[in-house]
Amino acid sequence: MDRLTDSLHGHSQTPITQLMRPVQRFMHEEASSGIVLFAAAVVALIWANSPWYHVYHDLLETHITMGFGHWAIDETLHHWIDDGLMAVFFFVVGLEIKRAVIVGELSSVRRAALPIFAALGGMIVPALIYVVFNAEGEASRGWGVPMATDIAFSLGVLSLLRTRAPLPLKVFLAAFAIIDDIGAVIVIAVFYTGDIAWDNLGVGAIFLAVLVVVGRLGIRHPLVYGVLGMAVWLAFLYSGVHATVAGVLVAATIPIRVRVDPAGFLARARDLLLVFDRSGEYGHEDETSSEQRAILKELEDTAQEMQSPLQRFENALHPWVAFLIMPLFALSNAGVKLEGDFFEALTHPVTIGIVLGLVIGKQVGVTLFSWVAVRSGIAALPYGVTWLQFYGVALLGGIGFTMSLFITNLAFTTDVLSTEAKIGILLGSAISGVIGYLVLLRAGRGLTGVRSSGTGMGK
Repeated sequence: MDRLTDSLHGHSQTPITQLMRPVQRFMHEEASSGIVLFAAAVVALIWANSPWYHVYHDLLETHITMGFGHWAIDETLHHWIDDGLMAVFFFVVGLEIKRAVIVGELSSVRRAALPIFAALGGMIVPALIYVVFNAEGEASRGWGVPMATDIAFSLGVLSLLRTRAPLPLKVFLAAFAIIDDIGAVIVIAVFYTGDIAWDNLGVGAIFLAVLVVVGRLGIRHPLVYGVLGMAVWLAFLYSGVHATVAGVLVAATIPIRVRVDPAGFLARARDLLLVFDRSGEYGHEDETSSEQRAILKELEDTAQEMQSPLQRFENALHPWVAFLIMPLFALSNAGVKLEGDFFEALTHPVTIGIVLGLVIGKQVGVTLFSWVAVRSGIAALPYGVTWLQFYGVALLGGIGFTMSLFITNLAFTTDVLSTEAKIGILLGSAISGVIGYLVLLRAGRGLTGVRSSGTGMGK
């Protein structure tokens, strides 16, 4: 793709274009978002344990007011990141879920069976392990923390293996992580929701219904969905149901169908380019004529019709989520101040429950449930994937990070438990990532990649 882009630009590349090319290539690498996320977490951890901790704390507690009069919302920067920016993150997660269910990895029962069983095992077993150590009190609310899998980190680690990790393995991990996200959203909506203001929730439901009608009417302008989506978010913000759930629900209303089929697009594009070519003799070489501009506008509109609103939102928001929103969330939540006896913190039941849930619970749950599904004939291993490679991916499922930190903020109201939980998340995710990488490195030794005609979840 990069070579094609370079050839299209030819010798007309400006110095700034050439300067930005490595940045663009970095942003398109699957591992890049994981690297940025990791860097943000490290910066937060160092900053929180430096002499400038008060700057870190005061910055996050800075109040920011948006709106005016009775319509103003006054919250801390930390709150805006968790409830505001993360709603965009969950919106993109919702778009990925809808695409996977309708046209992607989860579009058939056969293809979805293995990642569904894997995700169920990866949620149930870690939660049970956590409850064994934290059965009573406020600590028991943290059972949802080790259930999560961070899709950016896990796919980033897998991408570092390059050809040693076959493509079907990456497809499975993406599908597994998406179902895991569905489970996390359900857990947040059902178990981490406070008192519900039904009138505000009703207003949100009305706006969601309007979004459905807008889609049925064929309205596709992003601004319409953006304004109505903001209204849904505000209604949920004041309803008691966590506002980020609104992001997933709004994503479910975004149309996924295209208006122009590929054959029709090619035919129309050829006609327009032919007319453009004939009009060139009347235009100046450094400035397009009015006729050429009209043709270009029509070609642009035709190209947009080849993309559904869902694709357009996903393409536009994904870089912002991967390289700004998630790193900001990591920066604001991974800053654990390691005070007192660190080794005493490691023996806290919350820390132990989360570490064992992520490291042991994930690998056991994912592998065991998947093995049962394959042995019973309900599902099949992805083409060209060995059980050792599959086990390595099960270990990567123990990288909880983003979603685990998010659930931690909802589960605990005391700083002590929140700190213990974050220590457990960081430690458990690091152990799972390192061991998973080493297992996959050994499993893929000598492989040059799997070449197959498809990337299905099973045959």
